[in-house]
This record gives sequence, C-alpha cells and structure tokens, in this order.
Amino acid sequence: MAFIDYYKILGVPKTASEKEIKKAYRKLARKYHPDLNPDDKIAEKKFKEINEANEVLSNLENRKKYDEYGKDWQHADQFEQAKQQRQQQYQGSSHQHYSGGFSEHDFSDFFESMFGGASSQQHSGSRVKFRGQDFNAELQLNLTDVFTTHKRTLTVNGKNIRITIPAGIENGQIIKIKGHGSKGVNGGPNGDLYIKFAINNNTNFRRDKDNLYTDVNLDLYTALLGGEITINTFNGKVKLKIKPETQNGTKVKLKGKGFPKYKKEGQFGDLYITYQIKMPTNLSLKEKELFKELQKIR
Repeated sequence: MAFIDYYKILGVPKTASEKEIKKAYRKLARKYHPDLNPDDKIAEKKFKEINEANEVLSNLENRKKYDEYGKDWQHADQFEQAKQQRQQQYQGSSHQHYSGGFSEHDFSDFFESMFGGASSQQHSGSRVKFRGQDFNAELQLNLTDVFTTHKRTLTVNGKNIRITIPAGIENGQIIKIKGHGSKGVNGGPNGDLYIKFAINNNTNFRRDKDNLYTDVNLDLYTALLGGEITINTFNGKVKLKIKPETQNGTKVKLKGKGFPKYKKEGQFGDLYITYQIKMPTNLSLKEKELFKELQKIR
C-alpha cells in the first residue's frame, strides 16, 4: 500500500488547524462533487480522495495516528499491542538488551511478519485477531433534505455505501453504520462507520428539535378588522383566520405542522407563528385624512 499524503490532497500544511482542514475540505468537496461534475471520472476520483483525506485528518485521534505511522495508521493500535508482546517475548528470552524500538521503515515489514507474511504462516494458529479501525465522516445536507426519509449513496474510503437517512435527523447527530470501517486483521471484525450530520437551514423556518418557528407579516387593516390570509408551512400552504384587533407579536400554534419526529413515522411537531404587523407607507392624502378622522374619534 503506497503512502498517500492527505495534507497534500486537501492543500493544507501539516500544521493546519481543525478549522483550516474543514474549510479546505468543504471548498474542494463542492468543486468536485459528482452532482456538479456528471460523468467526469477524474472529478469522481478526486472527490473520493478528498473524502478519504478528510475522514482521517478531521478526526484528532486518526490524524495523530496518521502523523506517526503514515500509511499504516489504521493498524496503530495493533502495532503498539504487538510491539509490546514482542518486547515481552524478548525480555523473557536470552535477548536481554532488546530496546523495543522500531523505525518508521520497520512498520510494514513488522506487520508482514506479525500478521500476514510468509514466515508467519507457520504460526497461523497463534495469530491474534484485531478489530478494524472505525471510520468517521461528515455528511452535509439541507434542512429540506431531512424532512422526508430517503436513501443516499456515500463514498467512504473509496467505497460506495447506500444508507437510509431517517426523516427528522438533527444537526450534529451521529449515526453508526456497523461493519463499514476498516477491515479487521487476521479475521478480526471490521470497524464501524460513524456519520456526523451537518444540516444547513435553507428555509425561512427556525427549527428546535421537531418544532418549527416563523414570522408572518400582517397588514394593519387585516390586523384591525380581521380576515383571512394564506401562509406557507414547511410542506404546503394553509389558510388562517385572523381575529379582529390582533396585536403585533401575537403567536399562534398550528398543531402537527412542524418537523417530523425522528424515527416516529407519521408524527410531527408543531409550527409556531408570530405575527409582525406592518405599518402602511406612502399614504395618499385621502388616507391621511381618514387616519386623522380616526385619531379624533379615538
């Protein structure tokens, strides 16, 4: 397995901060996204490399292992464990001066001899099974994307994974896809894939869990005299009756017109509306006279 320079792929220095890595990833992911580059094999390959690099460098633990072990970073835990075992073996034998140290160039040869090399075939019965490393990925979606349950294909570490995204998932929520991490060593179980959701609110609604909030403009005359208006909900329009003498800042609740409840099919939160009364402008002379008459009456 050849060494891949993830820093070079994202175009950041090895000293880059977590914020700089995230910014570089998002910029490149937008540039090479398959939706913007249909049937472009080069862009598709680049997109996979970018995701793989971000998967490693955006995770502090994985990044530390990568910085120390390079291409063998996924087996860092196994390496440390095996190194300790080998050191104990040496300490218990006639090699009393063994220091237990390995250079960076020893990693691949060491793994070959411990886990998969020709010489280790003679001792296959004593091989230790190790669980594969977990993968971490971030999936960016719009709020409108998570209003309904849907399927999506993700590219993680060069592999396409088809997942179902439940309606109502929240920003920052993490879900686990079992067995889609790094492969285990010596027949050990695969690691898991952890997906963190970054949800961008591309609507005029404010979301708080499964409730939605929005402001609705109300003209002065309808607020005073009452009437009927049509407003937008998240998934359609509804008509509302306005009571006479409605005050600015009045709040009303539309039950069941909020956001889907996570993994509770058919259940929704509520929509809370705040009326914002807009004062008329550019009054005509006639309108000004009428308002003066009203002022005298009041």
